[in-house]
Amino acid sequence: MSSTGPLITSRPVPRTCRSRGFTLLELLVVIVIIGMLAGLVAPRYFDQVSKSNAKIAKAQIDSLEKALDAYRLDVGSYPTTEQGLEALNTRPQNLEKWAGPYLKKAVPPDPWGASYIYKSPGDHGEYDLMSLGKDGQPGGTGEAADVTSW
Repeated sequence: MSSTGPLITSRPVPRTCRSRGFTLLELLVVIVIIGMLAGLVAPRYFDQVSKSNAKIAKAQIDSLEKALDAYRLDVGSYPTTEQGLEALNTRPQNLEKWAGPYLKKAVPPDPWGASYIYKSPGDHGEYDLMSLGKDGQPGGTGEAADVTSW
């Protein structure tokens, strides 16, 4: 029996279809383009982050105000400056009408890691509640602006 199948021969593949890598110049152009895009996008991104920190601080102050109002309804007055915001979670001494805790968790720090400033009686109302912003100093603009309850 003879088989008449196709005859397979091996031929060398021509080298005209070589794989070609990127040149150093092409890589540098891509890196410059990526750098330019990052330069345009990064400032806008970080500006949004700072705005969101101020919004978080305002939301936390609003929540603390609600807890302070509930405290006042039970006790008849807001906590003193000496009692501070801790009076929302821990019964002050000699205070029988306290029906707390008025917060589910401990008083949170502001988004920049500092404690909220509480003063009662306040300069702007029955109490003042504020965060000094990113710089931790009174006043300021942008990220350094104070977030207040008034």
